[in-house]
Amino acid sequence: MIKNYLKIAIRNVLRHKGYSAINVAGLAIGIAACLLLFIVIRYENSYEKFNKNYSSIYRVVTEDNDADGLDYNPGAPFPAIELLRTQLPDIKVAGFNAHFGSQFTVIGQHEKGTNIEKKFLEESGTYFIEPEYFSMFDVNWLEGSAAVLKEPNITVLNKSTAEKYFGKWQDAMGQLLRLDNSYVLKIGGVFEDQPLNTDLPMTILTSYATLPAIKDYGWTRDWGTLSSNSQIMVMLPDNISQAQLQQQLNTISKEHYSGDKTDNSRRAVLQPLSDLHHNERYGGHFGDHVISKGSLLTLTLIGLLIIVMACINFVNLSTAQAIGRSREVGVRKVLGGNRWQLFWQMMGETFVIVMISVILALLLTRLALPFIKTFVSIQEIPTLFTAVNMLFLGGVILTITFLAGAYPALVLSGFRPALALKNKITSASVGGISVRRGLVTLQFTISQVLIIGTIIAITQMNFVRNADLGFKKEAVMVVTGRADSSIIARQKAFKAALQQLPGVVSVSSNSDVPSSDNNSASNFTYDHKGDDEPFDIFHKFGDEDYFKTYGLELVAGRAPRASDTIAEFVVNQTFVKKVGAKNPEEVIGKEMRLGRSRWKTIVGVVKDFKTNSLREDIKPLEISSNSKRYDQVAIKMNTAGLSSTAKSIQQTWDKFYPEYAYSSFFVDESIANFYRMEEQLSRLYKFFAGLAIFISCLGLYGLVSFMAVQKTKEVGIRKVLGASTGNIVYLFSKEFTILITVAFLIATPLAWWMMSNWLQEFVFRIDIGAGVFLLAIIISLGIAWITVGYKAVRAALANPVKSLRSE
Repeated sequence: MIKNYLKIAIRNVLRHKGYSAINVAGLAIGIAACLLLFIVIRYENSYEKFNKNYSSIYRVVTEDNDADGLDYNPGAPFPAIELLRTQLPDIKVAGFNAHFGSQFTVIGQHEKGTNIEKKFLEESGTYFIEPEYFSMFDVNWLEGSAAVLKEPNITVLNKSTAEKYFGKWQDAMGQLLRLDNSYVLKIGGVFEDQPLNTDLPMTILTSYATLPAIKDYGWTRDWGTLSSNSQIMVMLPDNISQAQLQQQLNTISKEHYSGDKTDNSRRAVLQPLSDLHHNERYGGHFGDHVISKGSLLTLTLIGLLIIVMACINFVNLSTAQAIGRSREVGVRKVLGGNRWQLFWQMMGETFVIVMISVILALLLTRLALPFIKTFVSIQEIPTLFTAVNMLFLGGVILTITFLAGAYPALVLSGFRPALALKNKITSASVGGISVRRGLVTLQFTISQVLIIGTIIAITQMNFVRNADLGFKKEAVMVVTGRADSSIIARQKAFKAALQQLPGVVSVSSNSDVPSSDNNSASNFTYDHKGDDEPFDIFHKFGDEDYFKTYGLELVAGRAPRASDTIAEFVVNQTFVKKVGAKNPEEVIGKEMRLGRSRWKTIVGVVKDFKTNSLREDIKPLEISSNSKRYDQVAIKMNTAGLSSTAKSIQQTWDKFYPEYAYSSFFVDESIANFYRMEEQLSRLYKFFAGLAIFISCLGLYGLVSFMAVQKTKEVGIRKVLGASTGNIVYLFSKEFTILITVAFLIATPLAWWMMSNWLQEFVFRIDIGAGVFLLAIIISLGIAWITVGYKAVRAALANPVKSLRSE
């Protein structure tokens, strides 16, 4: 029986090649899109899960509650590590401090043909770390163990880094490295590379006991100093819950933050390890990207909608074709076939089409996987044929077979044999017209939601790219280095040499570009008040040319005079508002001190510029000189001859700092990295909106093709009676135009609500205007008219004599 059903199913598929091709194409694209999204979402949800203690590990982060709301920092004060270990003996505690752009020189090994020792610049993945970390996180040691990190001046490498430095990882043990040309470290171990799905990628780990001796890394016992680089991990035993530990942290916060916040508004908060990859507000992620749970939910919803649209195509075409198969059903019933036998025969036909679609979908997915990095930040191409993926695909096959096949099968199997054999079954008699209208409306509602969402996402990203940041980012190259005594000693001579280069407009030694993800901040006291202000002040350090190089505009006062130490402050307009001053001039001449340092005078107020990404508010900021913190040089260049100027800059660096590796970036590119995930999601939305439109057009084309066949004689009669081509096209398109307009009215509020929520992630964002929705309906109607018009024009141009000859 089953074999017979399959034979009949295959024959019916081959008999109606055109409609079968439309169904197969729509389902294959839908299944491929759904499978790709499942692979992406599964990968994004797999971060850190390779650690067996995944569900028990938390990060201790910091929240500040001030008049403007909550501020979030992933870091914790340095002294908090020992305090937590002492007061919470049942909790495992481990601290680490990330550092970026560090240079490691291999002592005793030289570059080929030179007497210069091998040097490597590590942009990320390097940490000072406590050995307790490895009692929480899974690391496979090839040589050595975590115990070696109890001693100062010891470092361990992952396998890839050891091979990069020494050729064979086995040769790394016992070798010496020089960190930033200042601190000698001995290699005490080698560990296996971590999986790539981690937000804590580790390549070179130096003992935490080394950190206090390294002045440049900001180690302090001050509870008021926070850095996103200095973080604490804890692991809870089974008998202590997150809520219980949070209560203890609240008590500790009140005791130790009271001196820094007049209203005790700062507190330590537990963040689950599972939340690191999906929570953007804390920052401090050292992996390649972060993706919010809302974005993953959106991708899941898009995958479901694409599948639903493909199923709608199948249902519409199957019910439209039902009339043509009415005699077949009538004959089968007269010969003794019952309704359920017919139902399962039709379901068998659906299953055959779905299986053909799955084979094609697997081929499409396999071809698409290498290009998946264009749309999402996956570092490795996922494996397609895994047990989980195939199990998911099996679920998709069953779901689609029943979603797409059940209704048409019930309609066909329900025909009365007497009416079927007399060919008196019509679309109206089986309720097919109203159902098809509803499904077409639903399909175009989904399409228009995706179109509107894509237009808004593209518009917001264009706004982000072209937003006025309050400073000049174009043609500014930053050469990164280290704020150590060796570089500082040659800093002024290096700057003077750069200023002499053709194509260089201005040069500034500084600690940070105006807009970055750096959140260095501290407590401070303003105007000799007895208590600290109830909010932190953020820091940027730059020399006297910082304002000129970045085109920063002063609204009051002047820029700081040249100095190697903090002598004067320039603050921003946000600072003026938060201290309660009525205007910028009111703060000029007032004194301020950072932490417990000496009082210094405010000499200027700079116009607000975007200190971080456009997702965040502008922070209260001070800019001051401090040559010990200058770890980069910003060079404003003429736009003509950028490449030759950049080459001259590198040559100048090599002349002044031959023992240091060269590294640089352009400011506009670093700012663009803020929005890499949004850019990728925007491309993803465009891609899936295109798929949705294509699937809708496939279904529309199939329905219009069916209508053209059904109305062949009607069109012939109308042509004979004088109807024009335009009249015929109108006959075919008016109903679909009405349905698309109804779909637009439904889609508009849905899309507005969804995209308004997405835009809330940006403090600086576009307004959703009527133009977005007008463009969406024009696109939808235009595509539908083109799709319908092609078949309608062909029907209108057909010779009416041929269509009426049988009469």
